Amino acid sequence: MAARPEGVPCWVDAMFGDIEGAKSFYGDVLGWTFGEASSEYGNYTQAYADGKAVAAVVPPMPGQEGQSAWCLYFASSDVHATGARIREHGGELLMDPMQVGEFGSMLLARSPDGVVFGVWQAGLHEGFEAMGVPGAYAWAEIFTRDVEKSDAFFPAVFGYRARQMEAPDAPDMDFRVFDLGEEPLIGRMKMTDDFPPEVPSYINVYFTVADCDDAVAKATKLGGVLRFGPMDTPFGRFAALSDPQGASFSVIDVTNTQGEMPKLTAVD
Repeated sequence: MAARPEGVPCWVDAMFGDIEGAKSFYGDVLGWTFGEASSEYGNYTQAYADGKAVAAVVPPMPGQEGQSAWCLYFASSDVHATGARIREHGGELLMDPMQVGEFGSMLLARSPDGVVFGVWQAGLHEGFEAMGVPGAYAWAEIFTRDVEKSDAFFPAVFGYRARQMEAPDAPDMDFRVFDLGEEPLIGRMKMTDDFPPEVPSYINVYFTVADCDDAVAKATKLGGVLRFGPMDTPFGRFAALSDPQGASFSVIDVTNTQGEMPKLTAVD
């Protein structure tokens, strides 16, 4: 596999206080199977969809216990250079660049508007082995309360082009798409007053499912909470959920589309 371009979403993982509970939940909802825990790397455990690596779960390190959350990683050819750009443009490093054996190098960062994300420089581990198929990563959106900071930071760090979505049926929606001149890579949504004030800016990850309603039914039966949807869109039928440990995510059936694609207008 060729190295992914700078700024392309390439991996997701999450810390869970109850790893076995997380494995049981996502195994049922997304059909994941799991590899052996790597004790050398903090019991990091990869998740697989149809035998392809699509995510990982890990117990929190001492002192990092707290709210579970999915973390999206962006590809980098030089994690130290990316870290320098993050600092240069007002972000902070939560974990300095570090080597992860022969697998690659990583850092964790927070943008000026409070979005936590990771950066991954591939070694033996190149990231997602599958995307857009049931159980695998499909899409992600930056939910932010400060669009000006977000819109300045992410293109400056990763070289994105920005395009604003025009949605006549939702004139108050502020949604932007970042790309590298080809396919859209990640969305940016302005958080409204519908979000409780204690919810910080974050990246919402979408996982592909074969049937959105079936996935929602399984998730809620297992203690997950339906936050929004299911809803039909031109991109697929999707729903927003929280798992029993509080990690937010969405599921989407990309084969079930309704309506016309909205217009995207380039931003100067």
